[in-house]
Amino acid sequence: MMRYLPSQFAFFLGHRASQRNILSLVRFVLALMGLITLYSVVFHFLMAYEGQNHSWVTGFYWTLTTMSTLGYGDIAFKSDPGRIFSMVVMVSGTVFLLIMLPFTFIQFFYAPWLEAQQAARAPRELPAETGGHVLLTNHDPVSASLVKKLSASGRSYALIVGELKEALELHDQGLRVVVGDLDDPETYERVRADRAAMLLATQGDPLNSNICFTARAVAPRLTIVSTAQSAAAVDILHRAGATHVLSLSDLMGQALARCTVGGDAVSHVVAEVDDVLIAEASVGRTPLIGKTLRDNRLSDLGVSVIGVWERGRFELARPDLTVREGAILVLAGSRSQLDVYDEHFAIYNVSGEPTVILGGGSVGRSTAQALRDRGIPVRIVEKEPSPDFPPESLIIGDAARLDILERAGIRKAPTVIISTRDDSLNIYLTIYCRRLRNDIQIISRCTHERNLATLHRAGADHVLSYANMGAGTVFNLLQNSRIRTIAEGLDIFRVTVPGALVGLTVAGCGVRERTGCTIVAVRGPAGSIINPGAGEVLRAGSELVLVGGAEAEQRFREFFGS
Repeated sequence: MMRYLPSQFAFFLGHRASQRNILSLVRFVLALMGLITLYSVVFHFLMAYEGQNHSWVTGFYWTLTTMSTLGYGDIAFKSDPGRIFSMVVMVSGTVFLLIMLPFTFIQFFYAPWLEAQQAARAPRELPAETGGHVLLTNHDPVSASLVKKLSASGRSYALIVGELKEALELHDQGLRVVVGDLDDPETYERVRADRAAMLLATQGDPLNSNICFTARAVAPRLTIVSTAQSAAAVDILHRAGATHVLSLSDLMGQALARCTVGGDAVSHVVAEVDDVLIAEASVGRTPLIGKTLRDNRLSDLGVSVIGVWERGRFELARPDLTVREGAILVLAGSRSQLDVYDEHFAIYNVSGEPTVILGGGSVGRSTAQALRDRGIPVRIVEKEPSPDFPPESLIIGDAARLDILERAGIRKAPTVIISTRDDSLNIYLTIYCRRLRNDIQIISRCTHERNLATLHRAGADHVLSYANMGAGTVFNLLQNSRIRTIAEGLDIFRVTVPGALVGLTVAGCGVRERTGCTIVAVRGPAGSIINPGAGEVLRAGSELVLVGGAEAEQRFREFFGS
């Protein structure tokens, strides 16, 4: 406490407004003391006029008790002039001591002192030794998700907020905030932008360009990542100083399209690291249904089964895992290995029906374009006409109406993609579509991570979080890694073979058993071995390509180091 108060006073007195307030308060106190002294002098003259003799201390005592309206009555005037003077002292005392003094103290000292205490919780600069931190310029779902990743990895960050009230609210939520204007160069000097690892701008395109341009002038070598809401803004943001410009709507649309099986049983690549491909394949109406992975012997085709998606739940592959109707296999292999798989299953589950997209916003448009690039026909349901879609593929109307969904082909479509930005609406449409068709593949977007589990319970097979996808992309840029998100909660990443694994075989290292990660490739000086055999020896200096969720990756690093 003794160390805390001096720092608070130093912060309080360091502002010019506080200094002016204290000076005004001192002037008022001095004026009040002068008035008390004047009344004490007049008291002596009037008492002498009445023939009474009192000390100077008694004069001050009477003045203060009368002005404060205590009026003990032990000293009193007997003449009319003395009583008139007493009334003047009481009235002025009521005004000065009981009204003006408290309000003056509150206005010029107590209220500014409270504001200074609050401002101390949301500082205007970072310590001089700060470095390697991430600067955030907006508290949106993407930044909130990124904060969780940064905290989990031990990376420091600071959120720049323009308004003190908002900064205090975010501080009370446990966030590290700094108060400052986003268009002020001094703000970026105070947050040590020249020594930061990254700055993330997730405001609108005009403000993002201002942020990038301002921060770049202060920190020429700073990595600046900006989001873009329109295609035209990408080039402008690069010119403003952004190192990386992310069109999250396009990324989300491409991710939603990658999850679409398209009504066939062949593999569809959803992620790639160098020559290792991760693909998903529907088992609908194939001979794989009802058999265990051991009995299906897909390893004979050269591919490795990482796991199985079933109604939004991912289960790691194990020999006795039974493949059920509606499941989607997650496969790893080379292009040639996946081609062999497709040769065996291309004849099954063929459908030429369009994929239905509910929501024709920026994400819906990107999804439709990505599907058309794959040769998959689409139908988009949107309330308003749009020149961005061919008339034959656009159904105008409310997606919550059965007749509109039937016009879009919901009864025969292999997949429905729900791409609106309203999570509540997405949950409603997911429940509705699952009620209409139990066998349809439902893929949904969600804005807030808290709604992921709800959408899965509603019946979605895949749910992609806009916030988590954006945060994951930014975090990967920060780490300068090749981590890729395959689906929600499933990533592919690379690590150098830890010392604890050097000399062990793939079967003997226990990576899958201990961590839940799957080794899909080993990269060494001689090249890559995709889906290495059980007897492959892990050598020092080689690199592992693994697939697993965030928890599995964390367990891997805890067991074996990074």
